[in-house]
Amino acid sequence: MRVLWVCNIMLPVIAQALSQEYSVREGWLSGILGRYLETENGAELSAADVTDSAASPGGRQQGAETAAALTLGIAFPVAPGREELSQRLQLGSYKKEVACYGFAEDLEHPERYDSAMEARFLQILEDFQPDMVHIFGTEFPHGYACAKVFHRPERTLVGLQGLCISCADNYMADLPENVQNSRTLRDILKKDSIRQQQEKFYQRAENEKKLLLSVGHVTGRTTFDKTISLEINPSLVYHTMNETMRPQFYSGCWEIEKTVPGEIFISQGDYPLKGFHYLLQAMQEILQNCPEAHIKVAGISVLGVNGIKSRIKISAYGKYLRRLILKNRLEGKVRVLGNLSAEEMKREYLSAQIFVCPSAVENSPNSVAEGQLLGVPVAASRTGGIPDVVKDGVSGLLFEKGNIHELAACVSRILTDKQLAKELSASERKTAAKLYNGENNYQKLIEIYQSIE
Repeated sequence: MRVLWVCNIMLPVIAQALSQEYSVREGWLSGILGRYLETENGAELSAADVTDSAASPGGRQQGAETAAALTLGIAFPVAPGREELSQRLQLGSYKKEVACYGFAEDLEHPERYDSAMEARFLQILEDFQPDMVHIFGTEFPHGYACAKVFHRPERTLVGLQGLCISCADNYMADLPENVQNSRTLRDILKKDSIRQQQEKFYQRAENEKKLLLSVGHVTGRTTFDKTISLEINPSLVYHTMNETMRPQFYSGCWEIEKTVPGEIFISQGDYPLKGFHYLLQAMQEILQNCPEAHIKVAGISVLGVNGIKSRIKISAYGKYLRRLILKNRLEGKVRVLGNLSAEEMKREYLSAQIFVCPSAVENSPNSVAEGQLLGVPVAASRTGGIPDVVKDGVSGLLFEKGNIHELAACVSRILTDKQLAKELSASERKTAAKLYNGENNYQKLIEIYQSIE
């Protein structure tokens, strides 16, 4: 079976082989690719290869049943000048050959559809001759370009990640009206105000709709993504499949004695949808219960705190966050860490007393999954697909989206109740071991491919 993967990024293992810089986003995809690369020759494993395994992405339990003869090609966006990349690369410890293809896409403006991509995908399809196309995500226009050219909906599978229409509808995340309408010099010059950002998501949602109407199969993992995708295209065949996280998160275990007292970790906070402002608004109540509470945020900073030059580049949302920090007297209580590697993220998870996901909407965020695998107590918004992966009071605590008092109460409970934190940690690890078991997820993927074939 020949399957072409269409990805949103150049995956790290490919970038390393090409000596290119790479993104650590979409680590779950690296996890499933790693499982493929560890399957000898892409064919069935012998009985001698089958071992009992824990929830590791490279485990081989039931290997003879999960592995199938599979030839993989991977297409991904590349830097200008490398659009014609077509190369067979030896990847993984077994040096398995994978056909790799580059295509041009304006990632700075993913709301724009460029029909020129269709010609490139036609070249890729003619060269690789896939039996099936697997498109990961609906967020970028290249998915629709490939599906349109392949024109075999019965052999086209889309893996649901986030859903642009829900992101657009929830983008403002209860921001005050004056903040929604505000613009800084940076926003004007880049044509990227908060209102314009929301409109771009609505434009992306149109391409997402076209993609889902042009394919026959989707994989998803929550009631939320199943409902939305089938509302768009009731004829879709929906396949349930969980994701496999980056390998770093399958080892190590959170221990409360090794955490920094009061440390709150969140994975992103650079645009309204991620709800950083909710947590900042809740901090006054949290500090009343836990005076040593403080926040660490992974990802790029939008706070403009590194001198005049960075303040000139500040967005309206960043300016609002700064006002909240000053208003709530949180100077010295918030630290933005910048983009982190998987190992750096893992260290931050393990040093924190709690991981918080305050987003206005999510499907099933990888950040929550990674925290649960390590056993970091999680508090998250009751929104989107999160209730499918976080059972309130068992594998985390849930609060109503945007309710800062409930958010503060959940965070305070975990920060001040060591026994509760330990119980949540133990339960999370058991839940995550089942949901994100790499061997089971790889077996399910192969079963889906076989059912489509």
